[in-house]
Amino acid sequence: MSHNLLFGVNVSTSAAPGADPVAQARAAERLGFDFVSASDHPAGNNPNFEVWTMLSWIAAATSRITVATRVLGVPYRPPAMLAKMAETLDRLSNGRLILGLGGGYSDDEFRAFGLGVPSAAQKVTGLREAIQVIRGLWAEPRLTFTGSRYRTQDAELEPKPGHRIPIWLGTFGPRALGVTGELADGWIPSLGFAPPEQVPAMRARIDAAARAAGRDPGEITGAYNLEVRVGGSPEPGIVSGPPDAIVEQLNKFVELGFTAFNFMVAGPNADKQLEQLGEAVLPALRG
Repeated sequence: MSHNLLFGVNVSTSAAPGADPVAQARAAERLGFDFVSASDHPAGNNPNFEVWTMLSWIAAATSRITVATRVLGVPYRPPAMLAKMAETLDRLSNGRLILGLGGGYSDDEFRAFGLGVPSAAQKVTGLREAIQVIRGLWAEPRLTFTGSRYRTQDAELEPKPGHRIPIWLGTFGPRALGVTGELADGWIPSLGFAPPEQVPAMRARIDAAARAAGRDPGEITGAYNLEVRVGGSPEPGIVSGPPDAIVEQLNKFVELGFTAFNFMVAGPNADKQLEQLGEAVLPALRG
């Protein structure tokens, strides 16, 4: 058990009738969660909110809880513009942003929006260059950057962030894990793509890349993104069962090195499940 664990909860981007992401976020804040997160899938025929706009609305309607992008597809937004967006949201929310980034999962969405479909290698290259552009604009008076995917020319960004805005990456492949170790502040894999038995080898690659870059691997937060169902029978791929069983499962993930968890509440009665997580699971894990 640890007093330093962070707990987040997914907020649905659904814009269906009756959807209320602000109410979900306020409930999470009241129950003691540290952050809320939302995914980035703007295309499709299911009514949904654009994630950045929705999280900005949530940040304005809450006072303590952090908002996290889980994760932005880099090809959707020019990195220089994203650097400006992130500084603005972080400043207006009094430092409550986690900037989650990924190479971009859905080729169909890129194709649908006319963005072109980068190859797997280009996605990783673009992710690395995007972080270099963003961090460069946050730190340098002027930034000229020439990459294979992104460029800037004497770019100025003011004001600079008042603190280090954390960048977490949702990465899985060897090259992308290397980028995480080299440049990121956190790693937020999903259990379905990074099952527990594969995590040690993946984290070892991150740590090796961090050391090669002259960084302390311990400074890179490990945040596990996972589905949770409070109650019912155990289900494969889902952290499930009564609160004490969930605490036991999560403690095993802490032993793997994870110090943050993002819960995606599965099944019916999501509000009741969230209450149980906040009232029984979080206090037990925090000791």
